[in-house]
Amino acid sequence: MTTTTTPFSGGCACGAIRYESTAEPVIMLHCHCRDCQQSSGGPFSSFVIVATEALELLQGSLRFHDSPSHAGGKTHRGFCPHCGSPILARSDSVPQFVAIRAASLDDPSWFSPQMDVRTSDAQPWDQMNPALPKSEKYPPLAPPQQATSRAG
Repeated sequence: MTTTTTPFSGGCACGAIRYESTAEPVIMLHCHCRDCQQSSGGPFSSFVIVATEALELLQGSLRFHDSPSHAGGKTHRGFCPHCGSPILARSDSVPQFVAIRAASLDDPSWFSPQMDVRTSDAQPWDQMNPALPKSEKYPPLAPPQQATSRAG
């Protein structure tokens, strides 16, 4: 595992999408909600949460799929329209944050989950790390600390 360096960047499998975040992560987590299970094809989705204004789309345009969110409003999942790689998620309930898919990072080795969320939806065969704190719902997120960035 390496240390997070800011800015950090990532993109999709085909190279059509490129992004950069100028802020340190607010939190890193695994989400076990059914929407994340179905959109990832696995037991959870791994996310790096940053302030929305800290994320800049450098290249390409994301296509979004919206679905109802248990936290209220809708979840907007952004993916590459060419290769289908999932890139990020935004939720109407916390518009000040964006959740970047950890696998889309150029260097995902520094991803270090701090908790498991929506564990109430976790599948019985999901072998969660017992050392991580668990939340049956979504955790409350504090406003970001002085995020520096360009709107994206």
